[in-house]
Amino acid sequence: MTGFFRNGCCDTSDQDTGSHTVCAVMTDAFLEFSKASGNDLSTPRPDFGFAGLKAGDRWCLCAPRWQEAFEAGHAPRVVLRATHQGALEYCTLADLKRHAIDLS
Repeated sequence: MTGFFRNGCCDTSDQDTGSHTVCAVMTDAFLEFSKASGNDLSTPRPDFGFAGLKAGDRWCLCAPRWQEAFEAGHAPRVVLRATHQGALEYCTLADLKRHAIDLS
Protein backbone atom coordinates (compact mmCIF):
# COMPACT_ATOMS: atom_id res chain seq x y z
CA MET A 1 0.00 0.00 0.00
CA THR A 2 1.46 3.30 -1.07
CA GLY A 3 1.36 6.81 0.32
CA PHE A 4 2.69 8.37 3.49
CA PHE A 5 -0.45 7.19 5.30
CA ARG A 6 -0.38 3.80 3.48
CA ASN A 7 -3.93 4.45 2.28
CA GLY A 8 -3.24 4.11 -1.43
CA CYS A 9 -3.35 7.89 -1.98
CA CYS A 10 -0.58 10.46 -2.32
CA ASP A 11 -2.03 12.50 0.55
CA THR A 12 0.29 14.52 2.74
CA SER A 13 0.42 16.42 6.01
CA ASP A 14 2.96 18.32 8.12
CA GLN A 15 4.14 14.92 9.42
CA ASP A 16 5.18 13.89 5.89
CA THR A 17 8.60 15.49 5.85
CA GLY A 18 9.52 13.55 2.69
CA SER A 19 6.52 14.89 0.73
CA HIS A 20 5.27 11.54 -0.67
CA THR A 21 3.17 13.40 -3.21
CA VAL A 22 4.15 12.31 -6.75
CA CYS A 23 2.19 9.35 -8.08
CA ALA A 24 4.87 7.71 -10.20
CA VAL A 25 4.96 4.62 -12.39
CA MET A 26 8.11 2.70 -11.58
CA THR A 27 10.66 1.84 -14.27
CA ASP A 28 13.71 -0.37 -14.03
CA ALA A 29 15.90 2.68 -14.74
CA PHE A 30 14.34 4.69 -11.93
CA LEU A 31 14.49 1.80 -9.45
CA GLU A 32 18.19 1.33 -10.24
CA PHE A 33 18.79 5.09 -9.89
CA SER A 34 16.95 5.18 -6.57
CA LYS A 35 18.87 2.18 -5.24
CA ALA A 36 22.19 3.73 -6.28
CA SER A 37 21.09 6.94 -4.54
CA GLY A 38 20.51 5.13 -1.24
CA ASN A 39 16.77 4.40 -1.42
CA ASP A 40 16.26 0.77 -2.42
CA LEU A 41 12.61 0.45 -3.41
CA SER A 42 12.94 -2.86 -5.25
CA THR A 43 14.14 -5.18 -2.50
CA PRO A 44 11.33 -6.77 -0.44
CA ARG A 45 11.31 -5.87 3.26
CA PRO A 46 8.82 -8.30 4.83
CA ASP A 47 9.71 -7.00 8.30
CA PHE A 48 8.04 -3.71 7.22
CA GLY A 49 5.29 -5.34 5.16
CA PHE A 50 6.96 -4.08 1.96
CA ALA A 51 6.96 -6.45 -1.01
CA GLY A 52 9.38 -4.35 -3.08
CA LEU A 53 8.50 -2.49 -6.26
CA LYS A 54 8.93 -3.51 -9.87
CA ALA A 55 8.54 -1.74 -13.19
CA GLY A 56 4.91 -0.83 -13.79
CA ASP A 57 4.00 -0.43 -10.11
CA ARG A 58 2.55 2.90 -9.03
CA TRP A 59 4.07 4.47 -5.93
CA CYS A 60 3.70 7.75 -4.06
CA LEU A 61 7.22 8.99 -4.53
CA CYS A 62 8.85 11.73 -2.49
CA ALA A 63 8.73 14.88 -4.60
CA PRO A 64 12.38 15.78 -3.87
CA ARG A 65 13.45 12.28 -5.06
CA TRP A 66 11.40 12.67 -8.25
CA GLN A 67 13.04 16.05 -8.84
CA GLU A 68 16.49 14.56 -8.22
CA ALA A 69 15.75 11.77 -10.71
CA PHE A 70 14.40 14.32 -13.20
CA GLU A 71 17.59 16.36 -13.01
CA ALA A 72 19.64 13.18 -13.52
CA GLY A 73 17.53 12.08 -16.51
CA HIS A 74 15.86 9.12 -14.73
CA ALA A 75 12.47 10.50 -13.70
CA PRO A 76 9.64 7.99 -13.89
CA ARG A 77 6.34 8.78 -15.59
CA VAL A 78 3.70 10.50 -13.46
CA VAL A 79 -0.02 9.96 -12.91
CA LEU A 80 -0.74 13.67 -12.68
CA ARG A 81 -4.37 13.33 -11.59
CA ALA A 82 -3.22 11.25 -8.60
CA THR A 83 -0.31 13.55 -7.71
CA HIS A 84 -0.87 15.87 -4.74
CA GLN A 85 -0.47 19.59 -5.34
CA GLY A 86 2.11 19.61 -2.53
CA ALA A 87 4.58 18.21 -5.09
CA LEU A 88 4.70 21.71 -6.58
CA GLU A 89 6.85 22.82 -3.66
CA TYR A 90 9.68 20.75 -5.22
CA CYS A 91 8.74 20.20 -8.87
CA THR A 92 7.32 22.43 -11.58
CA LEU A 93 3.95 21.65 -13.06
CA ALA A 94 5.47 21.86 -16.53
CA ASP A 95 8.01 19.12 -15.73
CA LEU A 96 5.35 16.92 -14.15
CA LYS A 97 3.08 17.42 -17.16
CA ARG A 98 5.90 16.45 -19.56
CA HIS A 99 6.17 13.13 -17.68
CA ALA A 100 2.42 12.59 -17.23
CA ILE A 101 0.80 9.44 -18.58
CA ASP A 102 -2.75 10.68 -18.05
CA LEU A 103 -2.87 13.86 -20.16
CA SER A 104 -4.11 13.74 -23.73
